[in-house]
Amino acid sequence: MAGDLHCHTRLSDGSMGIDDIIVLAEKCGITTLAITDHDCLAGTVRARLIGERHGIKVVQGVEISALDSETNKEVHILCYLADSPDRLEGLCHRNLLARKRAAQIMMIKAAQRYPITADLILKCAQGSTNVYPVHIMAALVESGITTELFGDLYKELFAEKGAKSILVKPRFPEPAEIIDAIHDAGGVAVLAHPGDYEGTTLLDRLLDAGLDGIEAWCPQHSESQMETFEKLAKKKKILAVGGSDFHGRNNKSCVTLGTYTVPEGNLNEFTNYKAKIRRQKAKEEAAAN
Repeated sequence: MAGDLHCHTRLSDGSMGIDDIIVLAEKCGITTLAITDHDCLAGTVRARLIGERHGIKVVQGVEISALDSETNKEVHILCYLADSPDRLEGLCHRNLLARKRAAQIMMIKAAQRYPITADLILKCAQGSTNVYPVHIMAALVESGITTELFGDLYKELFAEKGAKSILVKPRFPEPAEIIDAIHDAGGVAVLAHPGDYEGTTLLDRLLDAGLDGIEAWCPQHSESQMETFEKLAKKKKILAVGGSDFHGRNNKSCVTLGTYTVPEGNLNEFTNYKAKIRRQKAKEEAAAN
């Protein structure tokens, strides 16, 4: 069994459609796949139906955006297996509106500086629910300004700080609010690429807020980090999951589906997690009565 629990389609900032993602997963030997587009659940049902035809179990997922006010860092919480995903629609819609407002400002700044237009950027974002930095970079590539999506120009334009940065951060909810919303929808909340927040208290605060797991295996982590987060998950008795964070040609590094996967034991633990939680709640309720 090979499980990749983190990938993106063109509905957010990936480059491939759902059909092509499923076919690629089959070619790569993936048996369990979660499509986790940013703040978007639109492709879940279709992906599951197509997955069944190719012998792939598609796990319902979404990567929900948050903004940690303590560090001013954008934080991504992966939501899996929500019983009532419709309860997340309002939150996702608000996040998409916040991202749209930020993108509009960034598009104006980019068009003022380079010979590109908002229309060209929107064409590069066709099929997506929003405009992401990669779409602005795609317009710059189309116009011959650069040949790289994630080269020096990307680092310059989308740096946290810098005289040439055009980055505008959307105003997302706090991470703890996202975890509460996920649990209210009957879902499982997992912190994506926790290595991005080393040196902060974020992970500890989210564990206190009820975080269910962390993404241990992913392209953002070194081998030592993956080992560290696997051990941490065992120590804290939370889930450890993983995935390639695949974006097709919009990848920041050279990865394909299955480059990073969840070990079989951890995948089984993930699959059985909600049943385990239900049993625990039933025991607690029985003891209380």
